[in-house]
Amino acid sequence: MFDKILIANRGEIACRVIRTARKLGIRTVAVYSDADAAALHVEMADEAVYLGPPPAAQSYLLGEKIIEACKATGAQAVHPGYGFLSEREWFAKALDEANIAFIGPPASAIAAMGDKIESKKLAVAAAVSVVPGFVGEISDTNHAVEIANGIGYPVMMKASAGGGGKGMRLAYSEADVREGFEATKREGLASFGDDRVFIEKFIEQPRHIEIQLLGDKHGNILYLNERDCSIQRRHQKVVEEAPSPFVTPEMRKAMGEQAVELARKVGYYSAGTVEFIAGADRGFYFLEMNTRLQVEHPVTECITGLDLVEQMIRVAAGEKLAFGQSDVKLMGHAIENRFYAEDPYRGFLPSIGRLSSYQEPAAVGGVRVDSGVVEGSEISMFYDPMISKLITHAPTRLEAADAQIAALDRFYVRGINHNADFLSALMQHPRFRAGETVTTAFIAEEYPEGFHGAAEDASRLPALLAVAAVIGQSAADRAAHIEGRLGSNGHTHNWVVELDGDQHAVDLAAAGQDYHVTVDGKRLVVETGGKVPVQGVVEARVDGRPLAVQVDRKGSGFHLTHHGRQHSMRLLTPRAAELQKIMLPKVAPDLSRFLLCPMPGLIVSISVAEGDKVEAGQTLAVVEAMKMENILRAEKSGVVSKLHAKAGDSLAVDAIILEFE
Repeated sequence: MFDKILIANRGEIACRVIRTARKLGIRTVAVYSDADAAALHVEMADEAVYLGPPPAAQSYLLGEKIIEACKATGAQAVHPGYGFLSEREWFAKALDEANIAFIGPPASAIAAMGDKIESKKLAVAAAVSVVPGFVGEISDTNHAVEIANGIGYPVMMKASAGGGGKGMRLAYSEADVREGFEATKREGLASFGDDRVFIEKFIEQPRHIEIQLLGDKHGNILYLNERDCSIQRRHQKVVEEAPSPFVTPEMRKAMGEQAVELARKVGYYSAGTVEFIAGADRGFYFLEMNTRLQVEHPVTECITGLDLVEQMIRVAAGEKLAFGQSDVKLMGHAIENRFYAEDPYRGFLPSIGRLSSYQEPAAVGGVRVDSGVVEGSEISMFYDPMISKLITHAPTRLEAADAQIAALDRFYVRGINHNADFLSALMQHPRFRAGETVTTAFIAEEYPEGFHGAAEDASRLPALLAVAAVIGQSAADRAAHIEGRLGSNGHTHNWVVELDGDQHAVDLAAAGQDYHVTVDGKRLVVETGGKVPVQGVVEARVDGRPLAVQVDRKGSGFHLTHHGRQHSMRLLTPRAAELQKIMLPKVAPDLSRFLLCPMPGLIVSISVAEGDKVEAGQTLAVVEAMKMENILRAEKSGVVSKLHAKAGDSLAVDAIILEFE
């Protein structure tokens, strides 16, 4: 076994590897860029080596520097995590030449499977089901159009070396191919250093099912059940679960055996994943093989009881797998939600900044948080927007989903925008809970007009109003004491709770640490266990049932978040409530004349000039943020009167790009 390993990565996965290394008694070396000098993975490791400036090409992708760091620190092996150098054949070879172990598969397998074009040819040779498509070189846009027309729409254009949902475009027509082919090439070149693209038939109503593999250097290869990663947005996974509610035992066995056969053909060892796309008829087709650890590996760990990072380290050290296929367990159900720095209320635009507050839910009752941040950490524009991963494990699928909802209510993060409300809404959605009809089109189909909060549940309203009244009363009591006036404990109070503009009569009486609250004529008992905060997470029991509400002070009122919905709340006296009804609403300023930058990002191009007449749907500008290009289009026809930005400018969110007459 190794004495010391280097983790050639950052963030959540670097912390994840360090935790397992500690468990095995292995010392660790972290690497970091300027942006990560104060990062959690640097603090957790036994040693840390500086690489360079924030851009990955100047730091985390510098394999030579990482090998130098191994030599300088005495690290005997490198764990690459996922992304960055994890699927670079040359890096695995360079480590081997330097007599440093690569905690991953052989370089030959990375080469064979890392290239989507070559991997499809190998899959055909291994009798693995594949999707119809073109796997040769595509010379230009006209050639791409010819191929797409021959396959039949819709088609998917993918960067050959792509992964992580990047370098992919869906085309429903020739116009889509002409618009998206060059962008796909650019994203492939920018993210992976390879601008080759291939095109394949897009399976409609598809499910994304993947098989986790584990092999050793002695010829043993096992499949560790499947994961369902069907809920995706822009081809980026959002929710993963194991096992799949769609897969039958017969289908699991067939997929697993095909995946093992493909891995055996390339002499695979270590952890790896074979991804399939499955149609409504339960036919499945090979997509690609990821020759690394996956982001979603924790759900497989939950249902099998295995530590995949530990297994990777043991395999790299030459150990045989200590179990066989018949020993692989399938225990309960696990769900993972990716907690992203993005704003679901504004079209999921990326968000960057400092985590002014970061409070994870307690790791009890099957709840696990894999994270690489702490309060005060910086979410940078240079790297992936994932903050952490929330995993729940329970005997049944619905129990795992309910645990996600409860944990998300207690996941308090401020300083950046995030997708917790959206994740909670997904877990509550009737179609997700049914399981059978969840496809990769789920988000597009269920939220065609964007996300505006989880569906309202009228049955939960009285409990929420009761807790809201207690929060308001607690704040009023503190204010009374601060001003030197008589406190109000032990007295009944008649209030009106204004929630999202609707008024509700409330009677509230304190009884020790509890409150008796009557809401619209319904009597409830609210147990708080003591002090009620007016900033953070309020934990309470309403008529014996647990309830958590996130609360933020906002002017004279409060901002509440609960079960994927955000609410504005004020506690008013009955007289103030009467006066409020006749107050005129504040009118928002008209910004329709301006094209605003929807996220912090780099202006790649501006497609119009001053004086140009534009039509609805016309491309105005392209903004790059977090390694993705975003096309900004005109919402209506008009004439451009002034340009406020140019290609190459770095803009803040809501900065003016151009304005119309």
